[in-house]
Amino acid sequence: MSPISHTKWTIVLLVPSTLAIFISVASLLLSTLAFAEEPISERRSFGILYTVWIRPEDKSATVKIRLSKHPEWVRWMRLYIDSDRYSDFLTSGEISVEGDEAIWKPPQEDAWLQYRVELESKRPGGRYDGYVTADWALLRADDLVPPIRSDIEDMTQSQAKLQFMLPEGWSVATSYPRYRSGRFKVDDPDRLVDRPTGWLVMGKIGTMREHIGESHVAVSAPVGQGVKRMDILSFFRWTVPTMQEIFPRFPKRLLVVSAGDPMWRGALSGPRSLFVHTDRPLVSNNATSTYIHELVHVAMSARSGPQADWIVEGLAEYYSLEVLRRSGTISEERFEKAHAKLAEWGEDVTDLEVDRSHGPITARAVGRLRQIDRDIRSRSNGTRSLDDVVRALAADNSRVTRQRFEELVESASQAGSNHENGTDKLKTHNSTPTIE
Repeated sequence: MSPISHTKWTIVLLVPSTLAIFISVASLLLSTLAFAEEPISERRSFGILYTVWIRPEDKSATVKIRLSKHPEWVRWMRLYIDSDRYSDFLTSGEISVEGDEAIWKPPQEDAWLQYRVELESKRPGGRYDGYVTADWALLRADDLVPPIRSDIEDMTQSQAKLQFMLPEGWSVATSYPRYRSGRFKVDDPDRLVDRPTGWLVMGKIGTMREHIGESHVAVSAPVGQGVKRMDILSFFRWTVPTMQEIFPRFPKRLLVVSAGDPMWRGALSGPRSLFVHTDRPLVSNNATSTYIHELVHVAMSARSGPQADWIVEGLAEYYSLEVLRRSGTISEERFEKAHAKLAEWGEDVTDLEVDRSHGPITARAVGRLRQIDRDIRSRSNGTRSLDDVVRALAADNSRVTRQRFEELVESASQAGSNHENGTDKLKTHNSTPTIE
């Protein structure tokens, strides 16, 4: 079932018997173990096709989730919704909407779920982090498809695609690779059921792309917003290689979107993407960079645990300076002056462990982290640094806590005494995909 609208669309040996029995039993045991530990890549796949019809006239979208292959492998899907934004649920199966949850039980054939979502969203203070005009829309793909938890057949995973039905003359930029058909490949190795995430912009837009190291970088913004795409790409050509050295898991694809008022006058990171308001400079007068700060968030994909936000925000600000210094974007003298200003700004802070880190607390955290880096280098005889800690945190794929941070700092600090016998590798938490 497709939504109806007057808007015009474009689709963008044989052996002795005893030995034979032994071999058979051994083979059975081995195959059982292999099945129990079967790599994710060997899972069977069911198909999901997300289709999004954008309706700028009422600042909404109609979204259809179709199980395009093996729908019988999906028993149910639970969508965690904002009931003020998601409505008009239709389905070929059963749907139960109660409060902030919608539970869909798809049929075994022709399985689809459709709903309407309001696209605009405001932050405290009245500015937008999702906005729609007659000519463009800028928002998070996370808003199109809310978080999902599913009950699926064992040893299966999704193979998802995303397509947009846009008003005539519109195009779209996402952080996902595009098929020749115009659809996008949605793949999240950390989830068994993939859903679209990250920033996107669509409409009458301008996009510039560049390969920087191993990353495909795109800068996209609505036409007429005064976004200096070439300046941003040039800045990234100078700084992203340093980011890639610090963070080996730096995204292979990165999208930067930008627009002016009434969008949020700051910057916000997302999976493989970031939004930056047009008035934010590449480098501020205090020698920090909003762009690099948010890129650290993108590279780490880190969320803070209770009272550990100072670690996450402090690391982002600390490395915004480190990247600029190491890349030669700012001088050593400018680097030291920036640290001195941050120390002065945060000198009255007595407690870092708050729920949300802000200016002075983050400034004080930078000084704390710089001292921790010095201590690690000293205790490890120069074999380790804070870089090793932040890489391990990025590889953990879990919330950053003070306990975990301190464990990694101690492990890195002891590396000097373990370096010769080869036991100095920092341990990261094992991570497995989640069914959500």
